[in-house]
Amino acid sequence: MSDLSAARTATERRNRWLLLSPALLILIFAAAGPLLIVVVYSFLTPGDYGGVKPEFSWNAWFSVVMERDFFTEELTFADAHLSIFWRSLKLSLMTTVAAFVFGFPTAYFIATRPKRSRDAWMLLIMIPFWTNLLIRTFAIMELIRAEGTVNTLLLWLGIIDAPIQMLFTEFSIMLGMVYVYLPLMVLPIYASMERFDFSLVEAGYDLYATRWKVLTKVIFPLVKPGVIAGSILVFVPCLGAYVTPRVLGGGKNLMLGNLIELQFGQGRNWPLGAALSLTLLAIVMVALLFYVRAAGQEGEKSHG
Repeated sequence: MSDLSAARTATERRNRWLLLSPALLILIFAAAGPLLIVVVYSFLTPGDYGGVKPEFSWNAWFSVVMERDFFTEELTFADAHLSIFWRSLKLSLMTTVAAFVFGFPTAYFIATRPKRSRDAWMLLIMIPFWTNLLIRTFAIMELIRAEGTVNTLLLWLGIIDAPIQMLFTEFSIMLGMVYVYLPLMVLPIYASMERFDFSLVEAGYDLYATRWKVLTKVIFPLVKPGVIAGSILVFVPCLGAYVTPRVLGGGKNLMLGNLIELQFGQGRNWPLGAALSLTLLAIVMVALLFYVRAAGQEGEKSHG
């Protein structure tokens, strides 16, 4: 009987591996394989006209934050790279905060509507998300360019005497990313608020709590997991954004995605592009670890 049970267990295990094999092959060849190639490229030497030479070198990783003066051979910080890193982090954080400022009340508004109308409101939020990213980016450009809708309206109202330069600035990049990624903030917060017991809000008012107290002491702590999830969903793609900074920044306000593309294109320095890609991946991993840790702490509090 024990031999029959062992044989049955071995058969079940083999069948599970056979069922998992297609997914494992996809992960290996579509995810782990390309990532391994990028890791290998980051430790090689740039080719003369692009590509790589099979010669081991640390120069790509060294060049991420340091550079050597062409004439004096003096080591200095790579100011251009560091400024792009800082701009990417700054704009990603500002976009996340702005998306929260607009997304939280939007999710609250939808969650407090009658159930029969919530789907219609969510559809209005999702419709722009179904449109191609490039089209949405050009729509923002049409709004904020010198002859665009916003400046034309302000001139017609007499509020300004000359068009305001909004396009090709960090503000335009942040505005574009807020518009593009706002649904990613609204959806997780709405999912948390939909399960929220709003009788707790009435109880707070019955105990003479102000609106601000109810918001900060009752509502926000209970929907905090949704806020954290939405913040990660906005922050992570903002770090690697390429199209929006390229179009709305006009090539003058590069972010990490643009810098990586530049190294694989005009710069013809594939190892440096690979090292920058892995650096971006490391930053994303840190953000995800923060989310997992924060979500775990929230889960312990809710069960404790």
